[in-house]
Amino acid sequence: VQLQASGGGLVQAGGSLRLSCAASASTYVMGWFRQAPGKEREFVAAINYGIRIYYADSVKGRFTISRDSAKKTVYLQMNSLKPEDTAVYYCAAATYCSEYGCYSKTSYNYWGQGTLVTVSS
Repeated sequence: VQLQASGGGLVQAGGSLRLSCAASASTYVMGWFRQAPGKEREFVAAINYGIRIYYADSVKGRFTISRDSAKKTVYLQMNSLKPEDTAVYYCAAATYCSEYGCYSKTSYNYWGQGTLVTVSS
């Protein structure tokens, strides 16, 4: 499965961006991770076929993940962006993950190339 992410860019604090990730095939779950300079890659959000949605606490209420199964595309709407949201955002997909496993990068089989999001203060 190939994943193609897009939509990153530079935005001021408080602004919004929408990321998109198109997959070459359908997968059980699709999600987003991010990695800031010098930090570990961390979970952001995920959505599965059953429309079960997972969010990291740091983005709840600000980010919204959605999925268009027909287009094999997942979206991440990011509102009220903060400078600490600055990172490379990676799209990921998994053939399966458990309820808690969906939060872990080790559950994901496929990764996109990453798109940079920079939030200025």
